[in-house]
Amino acid sequence: MEVIYDAFLALMRLDVLLVILLASIFGLFVGAIPGLTATMAVALLVPVTFFMDPLPAIAAIVSASAMAIFAGDIPSALLRIPGTPSSAAYTDVAYKLTMAGKGELVLGACVVTSAVGGLFGGVFLMFFAPAVAKFALNMSSYEYFWLVCLGLTSAAFIAPGSAIKGMISLFLGLLVAMVGLFPVTGQPRFTFGSTALYGGVGLVATLIGMFAIAEILRYALSRDPLPPMATNKIGNIFKGLAPELWRYRRGFGSGIVVGTVTGPLPGAGADIAAWISYALSRRFSINRKEFDKGNLEGIVAAGAANNASVSTSYVPATVLGIPGDSMTAIVIGVLFIKGLTPGPAIFQNQPTLIYGIFLSFILANLLMIPLGYAAIKLSRYILDVPRAYLMPIILLFCVVGAFAMDNTLSAVVTMLVFGVVGWFMEENGFPIAPALLGVVLGRMLEETFLTSMIKAQGDFLQFFSRPISATLGVITILIWLSPLVMLLLKRAGRRRAEA
Repeated sequence: MEVIYDAFLALMRLDVLLVILLASIFGLFVGAIPGLTATMAVALLVPVTFFMDPLPAIAAIVSASAMAIFAGDIPSALLRIPGTPSSAAYTDVAYKLTMAGKGELVLGACVVTSAVGGLFGGVFLMFFAPAVAKFALNMSSYEYFWLVCLGLTSAAFIAPGSAIKGMISLFLGLLVAMVGLFPVTGQPRFTFGSTALYGGVGLVATLIGMFAIAEILRYALSRDPLPPMATNKIGNIFKGLAPELWRYRRGFGSGIVVGTVTGPLPGAGADIAAWISYALSRRFSINRKEFDKGNLEGIVAAGAANNASVSTSYVPATVLGIPGDSMTAIVIGVLFIKGLTPGPAIFQNQPTLIYGIFLSFILANLLMIPLGYAAIKLSRYILDVPRAYLMPIILLFCVVGAFAMDNTLSAVVTMLVFGVVGWFMEENGFPIAPALLGVVLGRMLEETFLTSMIKAQGDFLQFFSRPISATLGVITILIWLSPLVMLLLKRAGRRRAEA
């Protein structure tokens, strides 16, 4: 406790607090702009951190990343354009509720669930980081393969409407994920002779295209009048929120658990945590029809998972020196620049610094409610901007965001191509969410499968050779077989009724 107290005093210095405040405002701004991401916000902060001490430098990154993840929900609800990839899981339902006159409720739920999820993740990070890191270190490629399979299985639960169209969308995403070099031999696949595709299709460019560009195309090709809600103001975002959160408390809790558990897994991050949490929420929803039409259940679950995952993703980064996602990879780089080596020894060598970083998560998520409220109140002016002016501005930001990720025009072309693909899919009833999930998890699925098969020397039974992998494998296969089992049970029930 003495170390935590010293870390608290170090964090409460006026200069550190000022850095956290400014970084939080910067993160809100970047996250709320379609086309810019939380990773980009963190990357843009790195040059500024060169002139800071280690604690304010990392605290600035922590604050910006947490705020940017939440801020991505604002354009999701107001424009149907996710500000960050993790917001894409519930963009459709958030926009539906906004169009139904519940924009205040949606944005209030987003800011509160994000803050509470981040607080739980921060507390978990402080007290359980070493133990969780040891558990994550025991995960092999077998376990990761089954986890990815579970994540892809959730696509069947995410997609409303036709299950066949949902699966076609998923396989399209997996096909896109195969573009690039084959992991084992380095042989180019589906690159059509373009060296720009050797590294694969960029997730950010794909996301921006399928949501933002598709929405811009939809506006350009349609001259229908805007829904009445688009002229309303955003009022009190906390009015009536408490009963709704209590109503969906089970999803709220499961979102926190999913985010907390997913965060420490290398390569997972807030994006996958949001998708899995939203899928589980839809799968176990009491009223599936109401869920698809639009309610807060999925938003509450995925919103809590977002920031809980952001917090706990620092477990492998600080304790093992293994990045949990792209943001923590940048954090590790900043620590090395400051002459610090992430790993178990950092708790003995720099205890005040490491617990100061953990406490900065709690402070950032406490600041999220007042700063998020201010950002939402300011964002209402978006509704006053005529779409004829707003859409070209968003297109400009999308082009800048796609280009800035790789500094290549090929990313802009990718964005535009997938914009057309996304528009075509939605016009014909194909859901976009499964395709994005396939793009996110496809590369990891292939890499973990190939690594596991090489280790097992072609023996697939080795995927069940470890207790955790065997448990995950059995659960995944049972989920795959459940539709067939349910069909057989229904047929057996009909035969008994006829008899």
